[in-house]
Amino acid sequence: MTDVEARDDALHDTKIDVEVPAAGEYLSVLRTAAAGLAARMDFTLDDIEDLRIAVDEASSMLLAQANPGSRLSCRFVLGGDTVTFSASVRSRCPQLPSRDGFAWTVLTALASSVDVRLTEPDLLTIELTRRRPDARG
Repeated sequence: MTDVEARDDALHDTKIDVEVPAAGEYLSVLRTAAAGLAARMDFTLDDIEDLRIAVDEASSMLLAQANPGSRLSCRFVLGGDTVTFSASVRSRCPQLPSRDGFAWTVLTALASSVDVRLTEPDLLTIELTRRRPDARG
């Protein structure tokens, strides 16, 4: 087993949960976590930055709809060659983000895949995945 394979086994399906106040000043915590996890998985500097920006963009989209005083609940899942980030926020009148807007265009350009869903009547979730460069095939 190579060092890369051993690292992949150790990181496979590792889950990191983070909850922060639903306020813009806490997004730096999520950006830093995303960058650190991607670096640990040997992402390139460009791919680390893309993930960092995607996490920031997804979180910002959710904050725009967050109930005052609520929390942004996030999970990073490391899956061998991917980092998956999901974030959820409670909203009084949640609406799926426009897929025609600039923010959505940026998000989908930076992530390998993006999904948005409304669960429960008031819980809006965005999930994105970024693959390690050598895993794109």
